[in-house]
Amino acid sequence: MSRPLALTLGEPAGIGPDITLAVWRRRTELALPPFYVVGDPQCLARRAERLGISVPVEVVDPAAASAAFGRALPVVKLDVQATATPGQPDATSAPAAIASIDRAVADVVAGAAAAVVTNPVAKNVLYKSGFADPGHTEYLAKLSFERTGEPAWPVMMLWAPELAVVPVTIHLPVKYVPQRLTRDLIFETGRVVARDLRERFGIARPRLAVAGLNPHAGEEGTLGDEDGSVVGPAVERLVADGIDARGPLAADSMFHEAARKTYDAALCMYHDQALIPIKTLAFDHAVNVTLGLPFVRTSPDHGTAFDIAGTGRADPSSLIAAIRLAARLAANDAARQRTPAAAQR
Repeated sequence: MSRPLALTLGEPAGIGPDITLAVWRRRTELALPPFYVVGDPQCLARRAERLGISVPVEVVDPAAASAAFGRALPVVKLDVQATATPGQPDATSAPAAIASIDRAVADVVAGAAAAVVTNPVAKNVLYKSGFADPGHTEYLAKLSFERTGEPAWPVMMLWAPELAVVPVTIHLPVKYVPQRLTRDLIFETGRVVARDLRERFGIARPRLAVAGLNPHAGEEGTLGDEDGSVVGPAVERLVADGIDARGPLAADSMFHEAARKTYDAALCMYHDQALIPIKTLAFDHAVNVTLGLPFVRTSPDHGTAFDIAGTGRADPSSLIAAIRLAARLAANDAARQRTPAAAQR
C-alpha cells in the first residue's frame, strides 16, 4: 500500500493497546499492511512493559509510518496523555480516545492515511465526559461532514466471510423500534448498503435480504402490521430503484447455511436480530464496517473488555480482520477512483 492505515488508540484502559501490540508483533507472519497508531506513545510503551513483551515504539509523521513499520510500532503522537491503567479508565481516557479519532479522520480526509481502523471505546466513559453522539458511527459521520462539507448517511455493517448483517435501527430499547422504523429509513439504509457493496466490496449486483420485524414476518398481519405497512413497501422502493432486494423475510430462517448463499447482506430491523447470528457464526473475527462515509472505516466487533485488559489474554483476531478488510476496501476505492467513469458504468 502506498499509504498506511490510521489505527486509533481506543479506550486506553481497555484491550485496544493489548491487541495493537500483539498485531504489530505478528506483522511479518501475517503479511499485514503498514499502519500507525494515533495517540500517546507512552501509553503503549507502558502496556508492552506490563505484558512483558518487547515492542519498540517510534514517533513518526504519517508519511514516515510505512518505512518505520518494519522496525518499530509507528505512533503519531498527540498532545493528549493517556494515563489510565488497564481496567481502570481515568480522566484522560475520553479525551485521549476522542483526540485519536479526530486525528485519524483528519489524516484520511487529507490523504495521509488510506483508511481508518478504530480500536474499541467505552461509550459510558465517553458519555461521562460530555460526549454527545450515540457512538462511533454517528461521531464519524459528524467529523466527515465537518471535514468535507458533505452530509453522510452512516450505516453500521457487521461483516465476516460467513455473513454480513446491517441493523437498520441500532442501540434502541426494543419497545421503541416500531416507532423509529420507517419506510424511508429502511430504503435509505438499503441504498447505502447496495452502493458500498458494489463500489467498495466489488460485488457487481448486490443481493439484499430484508428481515421482517415480527415473528414469521407478521404472518400476513396476524402477528403485527409493520411488515405489511412499513417493511414491504420499503423493499418495493428498493426494487423500483434497481436494487436486488427481497423481503420481508422470516428472520428465524434467514441465517442457516443454504439461506446465506442467496444474499450478500441481510438488513435486520433491530440490533439483536442482526448481531446474534453474526456473533454466533463469527464471534472472533467479525468486523464492524461503517458504510456511507467518504472514507473507509473498520473496527473490531467487540468491546473494551476491561476485565482482561493488560493480562495478555485478549484475542487480536477481530483487529487483524479489521486491518485486512480496511486495506482491501481502501485498495478497491483507490482503483475505482483511477478508473474512468465510463468504464465503471
